Amino acid sequence: MPITPTEFLKVATNTAEHFGFQTVDQLRKAPECKKCEKAMPHTVNGTNKKTDAHHGLLSSGIATYCDAKLHALEKPVLLYSFEQVPRTGESAVTFHIFNVERSIAEAILIHAMRAMSADLGYTDHTVRINSLGDTDSLTRYNRELTNFLKKRLDGMPPAARELMKEHPISALAHLIEQEHELATRSPNPLEYLSDPSRKHFREIIEYLDMSETPYEIDPKMLGHHECYSDAIFSLDIHSNEEDETPITARGGRFDEFVYRTTRTRTPAVGAVVILKNSKAPARNPRSKPATPSVYVVQLGFGPKIKSLLLIDSLRQAGVPVFHDLASDSLSTQLRDAENRGVKYTVIIGQKEYVEDTVIFRDMDQRNQEYIDHETLVKRLRRKPSITA
Repeated sequence: MPITPTEFLKVATNTAEHFGFQTVDQLRKAPECKKCEKAMPHTVNGTNKKTDAHHGLLSSGIATYCDAKLHALEKPVLLYSFEQVPRTGESAVTFHIFNVERSIAEAILIHAMRAMSADLGYTDHTVRINSLGDTDSLTRYNRELTNFLKKRLDGMPPAARELMKEHPISALAHLIEQEHELATRSPNPLEYLSDPSRKHFREIIEYLDMSETPYEIDPKMLGHHECYSDAIFSLDIHSNEEDETPITARGGRFDEFVYRTTRTRTPAVGAVVILKNSKAPARNPRSKPATPSVYVVQLGFGPKIKSLLLIDSLRQAGVPVFHDLASDSLSTQLRDAENRGVKYTVIIGQKEYVEDTVIFRDMDQRNQEYIDHETLVKRLRRKPSITA
C-alpha cells in the first residue's frame, strides 16, 4: 500500500514529539520564550540554500531559528516542521537540533529517522555515514585532495577539470557521480580528521554499535564544502518493491554554515525526510499527544545512549515520556521532572549503564527500586500513561 501524505505526516508528528522535538509555535509558547524578543540577524537566502543538497530545507531551519528568536532560549532547541519540497511540492519533514555540540545530537536524529522509517513499514535499512571534520580537518583534506587531482588533470573528464576551479570537493563529487576510477583512488577524508572531529565521529559509531544499527562508513559520501562539517549521514532503505523506495532520509552537521550566515557560533545538526512523488496535503494533521507521566533522566555518554534506546522501546510500547537527552546536568533534569509533576522518574547513571538496569522512582510514594529495562517497559505499559 502506498504511503499517503497524511499518513506520512502523522507518523512524523508522533516520532518527532516522542523524541522531544517541538514546532515553532510550541517553542514560542514555552514560558522560557518570554525573553525571545529580538531576532538574530542572518544571511540565509536562495543562493546559499542551494549548498545543503536538501532543496534548501536544511538551511531553512536556520532562518526559522533566527527569525523566531529561538536563540534567546540559550538551551538545546529541538525543532521540527512540515515543508513542501521546492518545485516538486513533495511532502517533507525537517528535524533540527541547535545548541548541542556533542554527538548525542546526531544519535537522536539518526534514531528518529530509523523509528519513523520503521513506523512507515520500512524496517530493513542501513545507515551510511561519513565525516569531513571541522575546519582544520577540511583544510588538511582539501590540500591532499587538491594535490592528488592536480597530478591527474590529464586523466580527468573536462567537467571535473572545470569544477576544480570552483573547489576540489566539487570535482571529486562529479567523479564519484560518474563512477570514475580516480574517485576510488582519491584520499579518504577520515584520515585527515582532527582529534576533536575523530572523537566526535567515533562516538557516533559507538552509538551505532550499541544500538545494533546496520551501518556503512562511506568515505565517498560528500556534502557541499560550504555547508557540512563533521558528520554526514543518510538512511538507505531496502525494499522488495519493484518501484523505488518512496522515502529519502538524509542529514548532517552544519556548524560552520550557521557561523557564516549568522556570525554566531551555534552548534547545529539536522535531517530531512521526504515522501517522494507525493503532494503535500492542504492541512497538516493535528494531534493531541498524551501528557507523559514518566521522565527519563540520564548522566554520561553511555547512559545517554541507553536512555535513547529505552525511550524508543517505550515509544514502541505506546508509553509517552519526557526527557532531555542533551542535558549534562542531573540536577537540572530532576528539577524539570519535579516541575512537570510526573508520576515516575527513570534514572540511568554510570552504575545502571554498566549493570543494564534503571532506578525506577515513584514520585508520589517517594520510593525507588532497581529494575531491568524489560521489566520497566512491561510495568509502564500496564500503568496509565496520562496524568490526571
